[in-house]
Amino acid sequence: MSTEIKVPKLPESVADATLVNWHKKPGEAVARDENLADLETDKVVLEVPAPVAGVLKEIKVQAGATVKSDQLLAILEAGSGAAAAPAPKAAAAAAPAAESRKPASAAPAAAAVKAGPAARRAAAEAGVDIAKVQGSGAGGAVSKADVAGFGADAVEHAGARVERRVPMTRLRARIAERLISAQATQALLTTFNEVDLLAVQELRARYKDKFEKQFGVKLGFSSFFVKAVIEALKRFPVVNAAVDGNDIVYREFYDIGMAVSTERGLVVPVLRNADQMTFAQIEKAVGEFAARARSGTLTMEDLTGGSFSITNGGVFGSLMSTPIVNAPQSAILGMHKIQERPVVVDGQIVVRPMMYLALTYDHRIIDGKEAVQFLVTIKDVLEDPGRLLLGI
Repeated sequence: MSTEIKVPKLPESVADATLVNWHKKPGEAVARDENLADLETDKVVLEVPAPVAGVLKEIKVQAGATVKSDQLLAILEAGSGAAAAPAPKAAAAAAPAAESRKPASAAPAAAAVKAGPAARRAAAEAGVDIAKVQGSGAGGAVSKADVAGFGADAVEHAGARVERRVPMTRLRARIAERLISAQATQALLTTFNEVDLLAVQELRARYKDKFEKQFGVKLGFSSFFVKAVIEALKRFPVVNAAVDGNDIVYREFYDIGMAVSTERGLVVPVLRNADQMTFAQIEKAVGEFAARARSGTLTMEDLTGGSFSITNGGVFGSLMSTPIVNAPQSAILGMHKIQERPVVVDGQIVVRPMMYLALTYDHRIIDGKEAVQFLVTIKDVLEDPGRLLLGI
């Protein structure tokens, strides 16, 4: 019995998607719930699972095509005992163009390589045999950067001056669009401060073992910053607000976006009702978001909404930056590298673990005084984390 494979229903805010690549070829056996193809939207990569076991009979849409909800993608011959028929001639057109440049013997090796959709797409566009690329990720996974580096090495050895024109991914194009829109529609200004993280480091060192043993997650810095941000938002609610026409919409909830860098670009999953979460719940949620973002399994619901965002350039070594607001939000906090520096404390020069903080905000509704005091509140809370317990 033949089964139609269609595009899953896309979220209401998503009009279409790009079919990035097929994981199966016509004639190959398919297990139930096995991922057949990857669909890339503006924010996430969606999987197309097989509804039944069988054999992929025919592919209707080529990789790289734009598809819509419920569009027919392929035909699956149901039944685990179905004979694997030879791939029809049409399959050659359905396969990515890069496949025609690879020897047939390379297909099984490439399929066995641990790599995500972005890396495979980059390899296909560059004509690179992904099986020959040395992966730098977890478990030897090949990243998009590894593919780019492999291509660069090949050009260097060849002694040639080469340009490659590669289309933006949907996510990268969407990021570019949103950043330009934010700068064009908001009066963005950034204020800076620095925070001494000695007290937080000492608290973490004192309780990290007990914390991990009791809750099964490491005590990081994320929970401290989320808690400090929520305290500051409660004191300065306009920072948690948004502009809607000529109105200011004050949000009396705290949905905190946590920016995560992935191979495909920056995504911002949201901690819903973060004010009601414990330190352990925040650490677990942030860890899960990071893992799912890098594996491409975040859902649209994970990425929508948010009243305030936090981004951490410090994980890449950034000492200071001016983050751009994640519109329609009105402000974003930038964390940076913790660096030991000499500072004056009680008239004495001492070495302390210092971090620069940056708050970029929409000056249309947030005055400089409020922005500075908001950042000072975060500084005060982090330098004396006992305030979080006492609520002062």
